[in-house]
Amino acid sequence: MTGLEPFGARLRRVMDERGPLCVGIDPHASLLAEWGLGDTVDGLERFSRTVVEAVADRVAVLKPQSAFFERFGSRGVAVLETTVREAREAGALVVMDAKRGDIGSTMAAYAEAFLHKDAPLFSDALTVSPYLGYGSLSPAVALARESGAGLFVLALTSNPEGGEVQHAVRADGRTVGATVLGHLALENAGEEPLGSFGAVVGATLGDLSSYDLDMGGPILAPGIGAQGATPADLPAVFGRAVRNVVPNVSRGVLRHGPDAVALRDVSERFADEIRAALTSA
Repeated sequence: MTGLEPFGARLRRVMDERGPLCVGIDPHASLLAEWGLGDTVDGLERFSRTVVEAVADRVAVLKPQSAFFERFGSRGVAVLETTVREAREAGALVVMDAKRGDIGSTMAAYAEAFLHKDAPLFSDALTVSPYLGYGSLSPAVALARESGAGLFVLALTSNPEGGEVQHAVRADGRTVGATVLGHLALENAGEEPLGSFGAVVGATLGDLSSYDLDMGGPILAPGIGAQGATPADLPAVFGRAVRNVVPNVSRGVLRHGPDAVALRDVSERFADEIRAALTSA
């Protein structure tokens, strides 16, 4: 299988050209209602197409949340396939937020669903969970390398419950989260200008100076906007790794729909604020 240019190189280029903003596509029932749409497949399709048409030609990354499409069954998954295809055609990279994690042939099947170049849901990167052991992700790592895709591995997440696992201290004295970051540093060793294996690290977590976040790959940072973090917080949270951060905004952008102009304007405003914060770092 002949793959694309590595995800990290493609991401670095589009971040430099468009800024690093990632806009989530999270069509949950309350947002569909706010947009005046029904909680139906037709509402899902209108919502997703509006977001793609409004911002896919100007933001670096779009991140559809797979669950909000899957809940409609096969017709919802068909909308997700169209959303992914049209977003990529417009020049945005697509990170599929599916948080898959399993072992052996099951993990391999998840990888094939999202990371095989001929798959209907092929995405530039996939979020995955390492909490069956980092080695359980090996099939996804291998297929991502082969296809030129990437992974974002849950490391230090913004939900309060995550700390009971991620901050737990192993026998070697390292936390579980630090161990995940260490594995990613090995995956990205020698890759320029940016590795393809990133971490998910919440922008709401405050001082993370005890963690080495500079692991050679991108950092997907949820929490900007509705969860309380601001672009100005990024340098303090991520330190020297801030240049590789992909800040994610979902509700902070989506609540301005269904007006496409408003969606464009607010995404550009977030992008400008992020650029200003990174320039001052």
